[in-house]
Amino acid sequence: VQLQASGGGLVQAGDSLRLTCAASGPTFSRYLMGWFRQAPGKEREFVAAITWNGNNIYYSDSVKGRFTISRDNAKNTMYLRMNSLKPEDTAVYYCAGRPGIGVHDQPDLYAYWGQGTQVTVSS
Repeated sequence: VQLQASGGGLVQAGDSLRLTCAASGPTFSRYLMGWFRQAPGKEREFVAAITWNGNNIYYSDSVKGRFTISRDNAKNTMYLRMNSLKPEDTAVYYCAGRPGIGVHDQPDLYAYWGQGTQVTVSS
């Protein structure tokens, strides 16, 4: 599976953005998919994840209530809708995928990664 993230940009605090992760390959629909982010000088951190059928969704406490993860298996695509953006959301955002189910917030357990898209939120 190859992943490509897009949709980042420069926005002001309070604005919204939608990130898209396009996947190639026939097995996307079976994968647990997640979004992670990495700010300069910080470790990569979990943002959100969604199981293959969308029945289970997880968010970090820092984005809960502001971000929404979704997927469209027919289009091999995952999304991250980000509302009420804050300067502390500034980071490179990565989409990732892994077969099966299980732990969703550990980046080391994800087998496939997109190249990242920059999100910058100005105050």
